[in-house]
Amino acid sequence: MSGDKGETRDGVGLTNLDQELFDGAGATKRDLVDYLDAVADRFLPVLSGRPLSVVRVLRGQDAFMQKNVPKYTPSFVRTVPVWAESSKREISYALCDDRRTLLWFGNQRAIEYHPTLATAARPGRPTHLVLDIDPPEGGDFAVAVRAAHLVRRALEDCGLAGVVKTSGAKGLHIFVPVTEEESADDMAAAMRALAARAERLDPELATTAFIRDDRHGRVFLDSTRAHGATVAAAYSPRRRPGLPVSFPLPWSDLDDARPGDFTITTAPALLGGRDPWADLMPRPVALPGDLVAEGHTIPVARVQAMHEGKRRKRAAERAGGDAPAK
Repeated sequence: MSGDKGETRDGVGLTNLDQELFDGAGATKRDLVDYLDAVADRFLPVLSGRPLSVVRVLRGQDAFMQKNVPKYTPSFVRTVPVWAESSKREISYALCDDRRTLLWFGNQRAIEYHPTLATAARPGRPTHLVLDIDPPEGGDFAVAVRAAHLVRRALEDCGLAGVVKTSGAKGLHIFVPVTEEESADDMAAAMRALAARAERLDPELATTAFIRDDRHGRVFLDSTRAHGATVAAAYSPRRRPGLPVSFPLPWSDLDDARPGDFTITTAPALLGGRDPWADLMPRPVALPGDLVAEGHTIPVARVQAMHEGKRRKRAAERAGGDAPAK
């Protein structure tokens, strides 16, 4: 069956397939479901076993991030309870481990997929370092690529290797797999040190400044994806016109890439039978001791920015002016 009467795949009822996902999406719910089905064998290993947050767009409503699964979630969707310290409550996260669950999410108009960096089985142990390369407002994607190459050099200088993917938005993500023995605190420290070392390679291009007003048009090397953080998964669509996809690339292809090249329409053919995320991912390695030690001397960006923001606000109030934006 086709059209808005719906159809069934793997026992999952699919409805309203011919409706546009959101105003200006340039894609229907059918396009989304077809894409998820086409890449499921590569997408599911990225999501499996990790508490999952999704961005959903319901008809006539603004997009929202869903963490807690709704009451009508079918029994075949595996879930895991996770304590949320910020809200002081337990949240029931979905685990997207199979095709049926992925198709159900597609039917729920779940466009973006953000798994945690740690698995449900080892919640306090992220499996990868992640650096988020965020170009400035109005900055060309090419500057993000140049900054990513700085991070690669910093990794190589300390004997590490990472895999890069488009974020599906305007930036890039670099993932570095580490051994199970590494602690979350040491991994967070290593990310701070890597970002700082990359910044020192070209401080006019890249910055680790967490406060936006301090970046002065430079690319932000965001090292704050640590502990219980989530990141848009490889192969995840993003809620933007045309539904671009977070797409893994060889470093040699990065200079010629453009985020708009990879969408739910084009990505399956570009992938063919390949799984570049798995193929390009280096083996997990132990973190160099000097990198971790350096990172522990660098303040946590969010905490430092919070204190600096308060200091600037007080100074501005004393001067009778406005505090700078953060």
